[in-house]
Amino acid sequence: MKQRAFVSIGSNQNAARQIATALRRLEQTFGALQVSTVYQNPAVGFEGDDFLNLVVGFDSELGVEGTARVLRDIEAEQGRDRSQPKFSSRVIDLDLLLYGDETGDFNGVVLPRDEILKYAFVLCPLAELIGERVHPIAGRSYRELWREFGANQQGMTPVSLQW
Repeated sequence: MKQRAFVSIGSNQNAARQIATALRRLEQTFGALQVSTVYQNPAVGFEGDDFLNLVVGFDSELGVEGTARVLRDIEAEQGRDRSQPKFSSRVIDLDLLLYGDETGDFNGVVLPRDEILKYAFVLCPLAELIGERVHPIAGRSYRELWREFGANQQGMTPVSLQW
């Protein structure tokens, strides 16, 4: 059964090209994409080049684990080195945020992803796409959560990206 999946995408190494490549691969695999604004923001947790970040939505029939596997495959195709520390530069980073109304741990894929409530560069574009939807754990809409996030926008700047 098809479910709506939401994925955060980020890169700080040749970011525009890497993100465009990932978007094309996601579109080839899943079909039409719902794409948020792209934001440039400073690296969080380490010193490094600025990141480009966005969120996309698409329909998937692959389930949580199958969808996450496709995301890991795309990362690998684009040269992602998973042995690097969590807070480090990224060729490409594709994280499954939501899959339908699923909650829990699916063989290491935890939904909803906790980064939604931690980072402006995840919450803001997600709220842009599904502002009225309610976060299954926080119990408030993504728009409300973004408003509550307030001035702590972690230096985000909207940018244009052609893909």
